[in-house]
Amino acid sequence: MRSIMKTFIQLTGAIVLSVILSACTENNSSHHGHDDEVKKGEHGGRLLTDGDFTIELSIFETGVPPEFRVWAINNGELLKPTDVDLNVTLTRLGGKKDNINFKPHGDALRGDMVIYEPHSFVVTINAKHNGATHSWQYDNFEGRTKIEKAVAKALDIETSVAGSVTLQETISVFGKVVANAERVRDIHARFDGVIKSVALSVGNKVEKGQTIATIESNESLKLYSIKSPISGVITHRDANPGEQSEARKLFTITDPSSVWVDLSIFPADQNRVRVGAPVTVNTAASEQSARGMIETINVIAEADQSVTARVVLDNKEGKFVPGSYVKADIKVAEHPVELAVKRSGLQAFRDFTVVYAQIGEEYEVRMLELGKQDDEWVEVLGGLEAGTRYVSKNSYVIKADIEKSGAAHDH
Repeated sequence: MRSIMKTFIQLTGAIVLSVILSACTENNSSHHGHDDEVKKGEHGGRLLTDGDFTIELSIFETGVPPEFRVWAINNGELLKPTDVDLNVTLTRLGGKKDNINFKPHGDALRGDMVIYEPHSFVVTINAKHNGATHSWQYDNFEGRTKIEKAVAKALDIETSVAGSVTLQETISVFGKVVANAERVRDIHARFDGVIKSVALSVGNKVEKGQTIATIESNESLKLYSIKSPISGVITHRDANPGEQSEARKLFTITDPSSVWVDLSIFPADQNRVRVGAPVTVNTAASEQSARGMIETINVIAEADQSVTARVVLDNKEGKFVPGSYVKADIKVAEHPVELAVKRSGLQAFRDFTVVYAQIGEEYEVRMLELGKQDDEWVEVLGGLEAGTRYVSKNSYVIKADIEKSGAAHDH
């Protein structure tokens, strides 16, 4: 029944998301600039015509960073690039303008600046030829959508501001949970004699001062009690009524509220691990985790040439069972970086890794050049300005809406 309910909830959520995104796309289709009527020229660029005058505007990127190339035609004849005075202004999301001028280059006009990603802007063109001015304007949007504030809140879209952080460099190691030997007590009879009674067995909990057995002394023939010196669990019992206690170990009591985690550090990492280094320990069989630090590092190598680094963990909740295997991440270095974003915000777009910048109710891709990373953050080397607000949670919602719109990458 629980499985059926879970499936129902998932299906309901998917349907609601689809409906909401459909509404967003219908209401904001004009923001994507998807135009099936765009005419292309022989160089693959967009044709813009005003009377007998036509230009072909193309983003050229063969062997060079993306730049504009323009061919001008009048009455069907290709004009010399020196006969045309051309200016293009790109107005990007947020109002930033790129002003591009042109110089002759072969039979074309060549723009004087790189058209950086995303290629998403309002394009304004002014061309002069023989004293006449020709102007055009069109939307060339890609990777952009608009989602109203209330809808974004309902979809649990969260944003953060890109800035400087300190990355935590870690190494992953494996180890084993063992009983904290400082919380283990072996119990022997104080005076040899006959075991008269045993109150507890292996697995039973015991409180400090609780009687766990009674013995009749062989010398005095008097009864005396064996009391637990600590609170914990009986983990060993070798005592039965009627037996002689002799000198053997009768009980072991272990306090499981604290455990040791012995981690194997191999030669390649031994010079990087230090006492006091923060550690995150995860159980191999579940999602249980805990934080601690390296308390000691053994100076003697094991047979496999590893050394043992020990972590002491509070285990009052019983997450870690002695004898079980664990994986741990040990912090070995810190790396301050000037600009980083949360990994939770990253998405794939075309051949890029991107985040979605937010300006008002509009969202648009930012193609990233990435550097170092840790479990939470990734360094940004290019493609994003410091101080940009970007989607850091549920960015897949933005991606889904953009893909649904079918926004094109127009050259």
